[in-house]
Amino acid sequence: MVTGNSAASDRRWPVLIAGGGPVGLAFAALLARHGVRSRVVEADEGYCTGSRAICISRRSQEILAWAGAQQALVRTGLPWTGGRSFWRDTEVLQFRMPSEPTQRFAPMINIQQYHVERFVHEALQHAPQLATVSWASRVSAVRPRTDGVEVDIEGPHGSETALSDWLVACDGGRSTVREQLGLQLEGTQYEGRYVIVDLVQKTKRPVERLAWFDPPSNPGSTILMHRQPGDVWRIDYQIRDDEDAAEAVKPENVLPRVSSHLAMIGEDEPWEPLWISIYNAKCLTLRDYRHGRVFFAGDAAHLVPIFGVRGLNSGLDDAGNLAWKLARVIEGSAPDALLDSYSAERVPATHENIAYGAKSTEFMAPPNFAFRLMREAVLRLAVSDPSVRSLINPRQTAPAAYAASPLNIPQQGEWTSALAAPGMPAPEALLSAPHGDMHLTQCFGKEFVCLVFGDGPLPEAVAELTGHGLAVLDIPPEADRLGQARERYGLPAGPAQGLVLVRPDGYVMGRWRGLDPAALLAAMNEKELA
Repeated sequence: MVTGNSAASDRRWPVLIAGGGPVGLAFAALLARHGVRSRVVEADEGYCTGSRAICISRRSQEILAWAGAQQALVRTGLPWTGGRSFWRDTEVLQFRMPSEPTQRFAPMINIQQYHVERFVHEALQHAPQLATVSWASRVSAVRPRTDGVEVDIEGPHGSETALSDWLVACDGGRSTVREQLGLQLEGTQYEGRYVIVDLVQKTKRPVERLAWFDPPSNPGSTILMHRQPGDVWRIDYQIRDDEDAAEAVKPENVLPRVSSHLAMIGEDEPWEPLWISIYNAKCLTLRDYRHGRVFFAGDAAHLVPIFGVRGLNSGLDDAGNLAWKLARVIEGSAPDALLDSYSAERVPATHENIAYGAKSTEFMAPPNFAFRLMREAVLRLAVSDPSVRSLINPRQTAPAAYAASPLNIPQQGEWTSALAAPGMPAPEALLSAPHGDMHLTQCFGKEFVCLVFGDGPLPEAVAELTGHGLAVLDIPPEADRLGQARERYGLPAGPAQGLVLVRPDGYVMGRWRGLDPAALLAAMNEKELA
C-alpha cells in the first residue's frame, strides 16, 4: 500500500477528484500550484501495476513539469525521436518526429505509468495542506446539488459522505461518476485485440518505436515493441479473431510467441515476464465534459486507441486545460462561464485524436477483409516505393489547436507565422538570461504571460500589466540570440515590435503589433479575465 496523505477530517472540499491515476494526481498537483485545495479518492491501494500508458509526449512532459515531476521524469524516462516498421522481415518505414538540440524535452519518452503516478504523488507531498490522497477508497454514489456535489465514499475505515464545490471525474473507462450521472460514451469499438506483455531483458538496442506486420516469428500478427526503464521491454501483439481472450493471456500461450519474436530479432539474453494483459481499441467520447459542477477528464471522458499514444497524453492535456480555469473561478477572478470553454476546446481535440487514432487502428488491426487487402497492398508497395510509406506512419500525438476557442482574441497587425496564432500551443524557444539560458515554456503553467518583443526599454504601460494579474516577459533581441522566439511567434525581421498573450496552460490567446497594451487589456476585460 502506498503511504501518503490520508483523508483529512474536513467534510467539504473545494475540489474532489475521483480517480488517482496519472490524470487525477496531475490535476491535484496543478490545482495545488494555483493554491487550490483538493482531495483525490483512489480505489486502488497504491500505484498501478504493469506498464500501461508508456509514451509521454513533449507537451505532457511540460504539464508534468508544472506538476513538479520534471526532474524525476528526465532522470528516469528513456527519450526517443522516431521508429521503424517492418513488413515480414523487410523495413518499410523509418520516421522521425520534429526535434532539435535546443528543445527542453525530447519529443517522446518511454516510462511506465506507475513511475509517473509515483513522481507526481511525491511532488504532491510537498504541499500536504493543499492535496490529500485517499487510497483504497472508492466513490460509490454522486448527487449533484446547486451549490456543489455530494459524494459517498467507501474507504478502509467505512463509509462517509463528502461535500465538494466541484467534482472532477478521472476514474477511468469504467467511470462510476459517469454511470451515476447516467452518461454514456459514444463512438466505435474495434474488434481487434492485442496482448500486452512486460518482460525484463537486457538489450543494447536504441530506444525507438518498433513495429512488425506479419513477422516470421508470429505470422499474421502485428507486433509493437518499446524499450522502458529498468531493462523492460513492452511488447504488444495482435491475436486472431477466433482466439479466446482468457486463453490468450495464459503464460503457456504468451511465452512461446514472445520467445519466437525475441529469437527472430536476435535478442538472446535471458528474460522473464513481468505483466500480461489484453486490450482492444475504442474510439469513444462523451458529448460534453462539463455537467454542472461535475467535469470529466482522461479515460472517464474519452477512450482513444493506443496507436499514436493519445490516451494518457490527451488526459494530461485535459488536466492542463481545466486546472487553471477552475482555479480562477474558485478564487473569484473569472466568471463561471469560463468553465464552459473546457468542453468547447477539449471535445474537438478528442474528435481530432479519434480521427487519427481510427486511421491508425484500421491499419494496425484491420477491421475487415477490405482493410486487410488494402494494408497488404500498401506494405508490398512500400518495399520499393517510398511515396506510399507515409500511409504506414503511426501519426504520433501532437498538441491540439484550439482554433475555434471562445477565448481566442483576433490578432491585430501582420504576423509572419501561423505557429503562434490564437488557439495554438505556444512555441518553444531558447532564450539567454542573466543567469544562463532558459526555455520559454518554463515561464508557462501558472498565470497569464505577456511576451514583449521590443528593442529598447520596457514601456511603463507594459510594465504595469503586472498590476492586472499578468506576468510580463521582456524578450529583447539580445535575449533571443538564436532568433527562435521572434521567428516562431511571427515577428518579421528587423526592429518589429509586438505583444503576445499566453494563457496559463501555454496556449496563445492573442497577438498585437506594437507595444501599446490598451487593446490587450480591453480584450482581457471583455473576456472577464483581467
